[in-house]
Amino acid sequence: MTPASALIAGRMVRPGERARIDIPLPSLYTQTPVSMPMHVVHGRRPGPRLFVTAALHGDEINGVEIIRRLLQHHGLDHLHGTLLAVPVVNVYGYIRQSRYLPDRRDLNRSFPGSDRGSLTARLAATLINEVVTGSTHGIDLHTGALHRENLPQVRAALDSCEAMPPLARAFGTPVILDAELRPGSLRATAAEVGIPVLVYEAGEALRFDEFAVRAGLRGVLGVMRHLGMIRGRAGRRAIPRGPVIAHSTLWVRAPQSGVLLSTTPLGAHVNLGDTLGILADPLRSADEPVVSPVAGIVIGRTNLPLVTEGEAVYHIARFGEPETAAALVQQYRDALDPEETEGTDELVIM
Repeated sequence: MTPASALIAGRMVRPGERARIDIPLPSLYTQTPVSMPMHVVHGRRPGPRLFVTAALHGDEINGVEIIRRLLQHHGLDHLHGTLLAVPVVNVYGYIRQSRYLPDRRDLNRSFPGSDRGSLTARLAATLINEVVTGSTHGIDLHTGALHRENLPQVRAALDSCEAMPPLARAFGTPVILDAELRPGSLRATAAEVGIPVLVYEAGEALRFDEFAVRAGLRGVLGVMRHLGMIRGRAGRRAIPRGPVIAHSTLWVRAPQSGVLLSTTPLGAHVNLGDTLGILADPLRSADEPVVSPVAGIVIGRTNLPLVTEGEAVYHIARFGEPETAAALVQQYRDALDPEETEGTDELVIM
């Protein structure tokens, strides 16, 4: 059965066609035109309509590279359904290397937006009207904030619909955070109209991270295989099955101001009372350990050693069996090691 042509953002896209659609946005104050580029791949066979977005926060750029590689993937040549890929949603923040828009609002707290609201509200409404509406599923690609790095992880409200747990597992990261829907976020707004959206977090702002990019591309392809949009095939390296679910997380905060000498990497298993790092004082002998208040896995940390008392420095996810989670993280790293998988574009779950 051949699907019909699809009307997407005001353009008719025929079955088997690829198209780039530049969605118009408010111009800069110099009257320079601004548009949000979207790549559409409309398969010759019917199937889901999946949107993949990146750079909702303009400085979170790993997703831009993930989408670039996704659009080059050979599996799209025989696509079932439709892929909508938006590599840069927050164009204004992207060109300023900023998380926010010029009006200093957070786009991912401004959905569903309004055609008559602030600049941020108008961009949010454009994304909802032109990309999200009519889709069946979504993946939103993020990184940590400036100077903060995240272990590859999927965030999803697992109880929001029956489709969500298998989607999260299909993405294949070793860690899944069962995260509540936040009002004003893209995934919360999509959930209100029955569209399940996964959030992928990995790496840090304004940095390309090859491990995070490879993991993100593999995850998107895994979801597309789960949805029947592309065919799967075995790869050279296998990744063990078995993501573990964290139902709670905790930020460890600096007990004093100073220079952080971190001794704990991302993905490490820590126990209650373990020393995560040392806060040194270059002006006097007053070193202070940063101690873990819980057992779990380090899924985020600051990469800026200059910290102030009370600042969040380590993000720890709590699991029933943190040793198992740590082992899965290490196996995942080994399988996606760029030196070990050079030239491999397919990885299979065991």
